[in-house]
Formats: sequence, structure tokens, C-alpha cells
Amino acid sequence: QSSSLGHHPHSPPLTHNPKEIWKKGGRMFSVLLAINLLLLACTLVSSAAFNKVAVHDYDVFFMLTIIMLICIAWILFYLIVTAKRRDAILYKDSHAGPVWLRGGLVLFAIFTLVMDVFKTGYYSSFYNCLSAIKIIYPLVQAVFVIVQTYFLWISAKDCIHVHLDVTRCGLMLTLTTNLAVWMSAVTDESVHKAHTKFQNLTEGTHRWIMKGQKPKGGCSCNTQICQIFQSGYFWLYPFNIEYSLFASAMLYVMWKNVGRLIDHHTHHIHQLKFRLFRRTFFVGIVLGLFILVSGLAVLIVYEVQVNSSGQPDKKNEALIMYYTFNIVCLSLMSLVCIGGSIVYRFDKRDMDHHKNPTRTLDMALLLGAALGQYAISYYSIVAVVASTPRDAISALNLTYSLLMIAQHTFQNIFIIEGLHRQPPEDDHKIHPHRKDLYGLTFVNINAVSLRVPESSSALPSPLPHGQGAVAIQTSDVVQSIMVPKKVKWRRKFLKEISLFLLLCNIILWIMPAFGARPQFDNDKELNFYGYSMWPAIVDICLPFGIFYRMHAVASLLEVYIMS
Repeated sequence: QSSSLGHHPHSPPLTHNPKEIWKKGGRMFSVLLAINLLLLACTLVSSAAFNKVAVHDYDVFFMLTIIMLICIAWILFYLIVTAKRRDAILYKDSHAGPVWLRGGLVLFAIFTLVMDVFKTGYYSSFYNCLSAIKIIYPLVQAVFVIVQTYFLWISAKDCIHVHLDVTRCGLMLTLTTNLAVWMSAVTDESVHKAHTKFQNLTEGTHRWIMKGQKPKGGCSCNTQICQIFQSGYFWLYPFNIEYSLFASAMLYVMWKNVGRLIDHHTHHIHQLKFRLFRRTFFVGIVLGLFILVSGLAVLIVYEVQVNSSGQPDKKNEALIMYYTFNIVCLSLMSLVCIGGSIVYRFDKRDMDHHKNPTRTLDMALLLGAALGQYAISYYSIVAVVASTPRDAISALNLTYSLLMIAQHTFQNIFIIEGLHRQPPEDDHKIHPHRKDLYGLTFVNINAVSLRVPESSSALPSPLPHGQGAVAIQTSDVVQSIMVPKKVKWRRKFLKEISLFLLLCNIILWIMPAFGARPQFDNDKELNFYGYSMWPAIVDICLPFGIFYRMHAVASLLEVYIMS
């Protein structure tokens, strides 16, 4: 017995593998490399955002082009090495890179490529008076997006075991590059929105705005095709922003899996099955689609009325309509999340405590990204409460901010608890003899089945095999079949909640991502904090709030599948 215990099949590689000796040191080195590169990118991007700093946008483009070329070279090296060496990838992380996440990445990549085409066409319209790097940058970015998307599609689940330090540094370099591209895109989009909102203000009120929004040196975008290119790539910026963040999340999981040894006895593979229209009551998807379509209509009317110059009444009507829609939507989402959390109290599925880097990252991103919207909401609450006079728009703004905080909190609780539940398939396969009988007591577990037993396997009974025995079997079978219906009802209810929240989060992503900025259109916060502080707060915090919605969509889809 001691000999068998001493030769446990998993203890030697977990404790004596030489590849694990430098694991912490290799991770620390790659993290320090990423931090330094990220700080350099942040310095250049933020410096280029101010008028009186001698850093230009083409300096940022030059740095991003260089590191993207390095990342492309490393990705090709990784693909070649893993293709030639059979011992390069010994394990696959079944939780990493689910198909819906990779599908979303491909979708955002396609729109990013279209954006690069528009940006190349825009800068090519006056290439004679611009730096060549502005034309080269979108072309290199397009190649980088294609190579990286292919790399993540086929390698997101890899647990590589060769060139560990080089792989860690390469993954961190690529992750940092995506974050740098994200910062550049967010800054460019935010400054464009600020120019649109504050174009009638004097120069002294917005010195924080980035220079270079319009081409210098006598260049002008006067042709119709040039204006189409310019407006087109600004409208596509939200997809590029989400692509960079999705890729960063997947690269982080790959970085965590470098050199990882997976115990297949505890690492269960969950097969994804898209059954969006099976075993549902259609209430969640119908109500969610109604919210989605209504939100699109509200967004269109809001943009038209707010941009109507010289009509303050139209602007106030648009703000009232926007706040009212969001108050109704957030209220329904909060109530639904509370209902889902109550249903979880009666859910008999076991908690999943296995090591899962993907789930850990999902939780961190949900909690971290929610801080952006928390900050905006609390700033708005202080401004509304401390300001006078108080009108209907202020009351709606206060209600909207409070509900935004509540909805983020309840939704995070619902999602995180759902991600920690075992899938129903595992509930039946892993513990078939330890399942809770949901209220049935004093029952022979070996005699209970979810199907009518065959004649050859009768229940043990003091009666002979006859009608009496058959009657007892039928009664037991009916009871064992009737009880799981409650379980199915609870899981259907969780699926309806997940679908409804998913569609609501989509519209709440679309509205701020494509132009709805009540933080700027409502003068309450602007007058309270000033034209320098409040735009800075919104431009820093709002991108995290937008990302939260799209990441919540991915997490809710996983909760739907796990239900």
C-alpha cells in the first residue's frame, strides 16, 4: 500500500518537474517587461493628447508600428515551433478560448480591418503633406489583426511546454501591444467626441484636447470620399476597442497556461451546445429583443434631437427620453438579477472549485471594469445633490446613477455565482450515487432510475414478480421523474434570465459606444466640475464602463450554457 501511494501518477511532475523551477522568475520577468512597455505607451499616448506637449500622434503611430511588427514575428515563430515539435503542447485548457469568445474576436477583427481600410483611405487623401507613418500604421495593424486572430483561434487553449520564458515574454509583449492600441484608440475617439460636443467653446476651455485632429500644413479633407473615410473609421472605433480588449484577455489566459500541468481527473471538458431556442419559454429573448429594438430607436432619436443646433427644448426632451428608457431597463435588469440570485439559493448543483484561469480573469474584469461606471455615477450623484436648482432632468439623472450602481452590483453577483456552478451534465455524470433526491427520503437509490427499468432488472421487493411489484416500480419511477421537473424549471428560468440580461447589455453597450453621451449633453456635471475636470473623468472611466457591457455579454452567454 505504501508503494502504491509513493508512486502517485501526478505527484512527481507537480513537485519535481525542472520546468517549474523558474516559473515564478519567468513570470516576473515577463510582467516587468510588460509594465515598462505599457508605461512607455501610456506616456506617449497621454502626451500626444495635450496641445502644449511636443509629442505628436505620428510618434505614437511609429512606436505602435514597431512593436506590432515584433509581435507578428514572434507569433510566426510560435506557430512554426509548435507545428514542428510534438512535445510542445502536452495539454489543452478546455475552459480557455470558448468558441463564442473566439467568434466574437473574429467579428470584431472583421470590423477592425474595415476600419483600417477607411483610415488608410482617409490619410491617403492628403499623403503629400502627412508623415508616411500615418499610412503605414493602419496597414501594419491590419496584418497584425489577421495574424493575431488566426493565432488565437488555433492556440487559445494551448499549455505550451517549450521555450517557456520566450513564450511568456512574447505573450506579454503581444498583450501590452493590444493595450497600447486600445489606449490610442480610446484617446482618439474620446477627443473626437469632445471636439464634436465642445466645438463652440473657446480655446481656453479645452486645452486638454489632443492636437492633430485635423491635418496640418495646409491639408484639408474637402472631398466627399475623404469625409466618408473620416466619419467611417470613427464609427468603427468601438469594434477596434473591443477587439483589443478581447485579445488581451485571451492572451493573459494563454500566459497563465504556459508550462501548466493539467490533472485530467479533475479537469472536465464541457461541450458547448448552442440551444438558444430549445427548452426555453421565449419570455427572456422576446422581452430582451423588445428592449434592444426600443433602445436602438431611442438612440436614433436622441442623436437627432441632441445634435439639433439652437433647439434646447429638443435637447431636454432627448435627455428625458434617454434617462427614462435607461431607468426602466436598469430596473428590470436589477429585479431579474435578484430573482436569479434567489433561484441559485435552491439550486442543488455543486460549486466548481477547480483551478480555472479563465474564470478568475472573468471575475477580475467584471469587478474592475465596473469601477469605471461606479466612478461616473458617484460623481454625478454628488453634482446633482449639491447643485441647485433641481429640475426633472436632475431627478432622472440621480435615479439613473443610483440604478446604474445597483444594477452593476446585482449583475456581478448573479454572473459570478453562475460561473462557479457545475454544469448539469457533470452533476449527473460525476456523482451519480451522491445526487440529492430533492425531498425524497427513505428511498433505495439503486432502485430509482429516470427511465422505466427493464423486466430483467426488477426492484427488490418482498412481493413476487407480478402486478404488485410492477405497481411499486411504476410509483417509484413516477416520483423520480416528477422531481427533476422542478430542477428543469429552475434551469429554464436561469436561461431566460441570462438571455434577457445578455440582450439588455448589448443595447447598453451600443448606446454609449456609438455616440450617446448624456454626461456631456447634461450641463449639470459640466457646470459643477468644470470643462477640464469632468471631460477628463468621463474619458477615463467611460471606456471601462463600455467594456464592462461587452464582457458581461460574453460571461452571460457562458452562464446560459452552464445552466
